[in-house]
Amino acid sequence: MESSQSKRSASFSEQTSQPLSEKDMEELQSTLPPDKKLKAGREYIWNRKSKRKAEYWKYYLEYVENGKLRAECKFCPKTFAADGNLNGSKNVKNHAESCLGNPINIEKEKGKEKQTKLYFDQEHESSELKCGSRIINLNDVREALIHMIIVDELPFKHVEKSGFRHFVQVACPQFHIPSRVTIARDCLKLYYSEKEKLREMFKTCQRISVTTDTWTSIQIINYMCLTAHFIDNDWKLNKKIINFCPISSHKGEAIGKAVEACLEYWGIDDKLFTVTVDNASSNDVACAHLSRMVRRTGCINDGKNLHVRCIAHIINLIVWDGIREHGVCIDRVRNAVKYVKNSPARILRFKDLVQKANIDSKSSLSFDVPTRWNSTYIMLETALKFRRVFSGLSLPDGEDLNDNERPPEPEDWEKVERLVLFLGGFYLLTKRISGSHYVTANKGLGEIASMYDMLNNWEQSEDLNFQAMAIAMKKKFDKYWGDVDKMNKFIYVALLLDPHSKMVIVELTLTDMHGPEKGTKLANDVKEFAYSLFEEYRKMYATSNIPDCGDNMSMDIDNSKGVGSDYVRKLKERAKRLKGTSGYAISELDRYLNDQLGPEEEEQDALTWWGKNGQRYVILNRMARDILAIPLSTVASESAFSTGGRTLDPFRSSLTPKMVQALLCTQDWLRAKEVPIVDVEENLKELEEIEKEVQRGESNDVDDEVVFVDSLV
Repeated sequence: MESSQSKRSASFSEQTSQPLSEKDMEELQSTLPPDKKLKAGREYIWNRKSKRKAEYWKYYLEYVENGKLRAECKFCPKTFAADGNLNGSKNVKNHAESCLGNPINIEKEKGKEKQTKLYFDQEHESSELKCGSRIINLNDVREALIHMIIVDELPFKHVEKSGFRHFVQVACPQFHIPSRVTIARDCLKLYYSEKEKLREMFKTCQRISVTTDTWTSIQIINYMCLTAHFIDNDWKLNKKIINFCPISSHKGEAIGKAVEACLEYWGIDDKLFTVTVDNASSNDVACAHLSRMVRRTGCINDGKNLHVRCIAHIINLIVWDGIREHGVCIDRVRNAVKYVKNSPARILRFKDLVQKANIDSKSSLSFDVPTRWNSTYIMLETALKFRRVFSGLSLPDGEDLNDNERPPEPEDWEKVERLVLFLGGFYLLTKRISGSHYVTANKGLGEIASMYDMLNNWEQSEDLNFQAMAIAMKKKFDKYWGDVDKMNKFIYVALLLDPHSKMVIVELTLTDMHGPEKGTKLANDVKEFAYSLFEEYRKMYATSNIPDCGDNMSMDIDNSKGVGSDYVRKLKERAKRLKGTSGYAISELDRYLNDQLGPEEEEQDALTWWGKNGQRYVILNRMARDILAIPLSTVASESAFSTGGRTLDPFRSSLTPKMVQALLCTQDWLRAKEVPIVDVEENLKELEEIEKEVQRGESNDVDDEVVFVDSLV
């Protein structure tokens, strides 16, 4: 005898054997999400007046398979046995409430991540807590974690360390800490997201100047960094690392092709304005390759001024040519510093002598990098403050030592004192022109003239050694900057476009450097170049609503056909050809150079001034936006290899090149201008002061019972 259950199954199969019509199938398809399709060959059933009363059944399609009723989720591929007489509805119900494809559940999940939590604000200088409430968005917490990993250069494994997990458990117990694999994935997602934002920004910018530098990692991988510099429509200077990628070699052709490929990828190959590089011969080849590229894509001045030589590197070459004359005294001080720093006992003895000598200085001895003169300058400047202390130390001496290995003598310290004074000007000059978050193009000529003036003064020195040093440096100076044709002419125009300088400062600077006759001729050459450049911009940007002449004279041509109209028109055409007569300015550039600045405008920096006054110079402001964005040094690209005072660390170097690029580029894009790069090395002097304060009981945060091992030794 058949069971009642079998009868029900057979009865159901007979009732549902009729296939749906084409119209019914279309109507059933309309109930699905756009990305969900009915499966071909599947025997769907559709009862418009379904007897199923539970709300969750509306999220399912019913179909027959092998004579049995099944339910298919509308939002994912999962299916369930659905005969109410044979199967329960628990699985169907649970899935309806948890399916992540269902928009209802997505909204529920978002709601769970936004919970109102109590928080306590500590009153200033008291232990009282003020209770309130705020919404903790766990998604925001996770984004902040990703931001921290990238900006602070932390390894992905940082999230799996016990100390960090303990901190999060105390600070936000509801937050589920992702694994290092998830963190790496999120970092890449953020990189691609920020890249798209930057790509949109490039679409609105005018022209872009770039700096580039190359470097070899500890994995012996050749990397190239490419940094874009441009002024946006709000007259804000932007610096963005747009590529940090492996290259086949450090040869010029390889560098040029890598830069070209990157610019094409970003869609800015037709916006390249200048390339700032150091003085390596390979960079000359790279710039020649890029010059050919810009001539194909379109450029200003036919790409003749594309190549900008890094001023910081030229200063480096000039200084090294000079300080070779003082190699002995520098080596002696360097060896004395090494002798002290290489032994803990000597350091303690040195500190004791400093206290006895009552030398009030927070500086501490530092090693230098012999290939970097600025670090040598810092070493000498610091050591000079403790010259009396060195004389109290038993520095190694003997006949077996070379001359430059002996202790510094009084005449050595006198030479170092003058050398520090001499190098101090070059050190400050290098720092001023190496900025990447403020305009430097308009400062270049002034800094070069300042250097020239220093060398001229030192050439008159009574000290023959320093006189010889100045002469050697002057010779190298003339090699790069002795003639206006040896410098990129954009540097001269940048000073002209500084509203606080204009042409008069250019003329005075060149006259001081080269004398009245030659200086006047060079100034005229610069002015002629500026006018030709302006004319090129005028032709490029002049439209029907922008007049050929940016003058203030109201002489609109009369369009009427009355008597004398042709004569008046001819008069006005003749007037436009006049230069400077009767107070008439033939162009925006003339008007700009003739305008006087008020006291209020003199207090503004160049970008602020152009942001407020640019609308008065329709064409000239476009020219200023391109030229003022030119960087004068490659420090912006070099810093990518040495962030936070250290070379790219082993963690970053051990990653894949793609991940290294993602982390370094995103770090640069996220890091705010006003936030300095924090040095990873602690200040030893500060730590020593903290220890003393704690030992004296001056710290309110530490118990008096804290015992230091040092005090027990």
